[in-house]
Amino acid sequence: MRIIRNIPAICIVIAATFLLLACAGQTRVESNMHIKGAPDWVNEGTAILKNKKGRLFHGVGSAPPMGDRSLQTDTADNRARAALARILTSYMEIVSSDYTHAEGDGGAAPDQSITRQIDNITRVNLTGSRIIGRWRDKKTGIVYAIAELDMKQVKDTLKGVKDMNEGFRDYVATHGDNIFDRMARGGE
Repeated sequence: MRIIRNIPAICIVIAATFLLLACAGQTRVESNMHIKGAPDWVNEGTAILKNKKGRLFHGVGSAPPMGDRSLQTDTADNRARAALARILTSYMEIVSSDYTHAEGDGGAAPDQSITRQIDNITRVNLTGSRIIGRWRDKKTGIVYAIAELDMKQVKDTLKGVKDMNEGFRDYVATHGDNIFDRMARGGE
């Protein structure tokens, strides 16, 4: 007890700092799953990407082995669509936030009607999503599925929604691609 009181406080702080740095250096979170032999989309996971095919939302889902292969495939497909719904909802929330700021509300939250419209748009767009690939890991038996939705389809769906806030619809038509590109680069 007497020895501890004689150690300068700075030494304790330095020791604690080194301990924290050592722990932090061992903790790494990686988005790449590193499954050998898996398609790139399995290892990369859910994403927003812009490539030669266009502006795409990709949702990846998986299902563990089940007694019924058809049920396992359906489960992986549904989980891929759920991942797609989450990423599309995130995109629409960013668009609505940007729209609100552009309208000069001083950063106020989007009104309830726009929030409801985002939920409806997400549901309608998901019916147009498609499963573009599946892969089964031979070692684990896990089935992976990837669902895709094109930004063009999202914008076409918005054009067809009659009861949508006109300003919001115009904002998405005008700025939606730029916001998408910003997200695809990791700017959001």
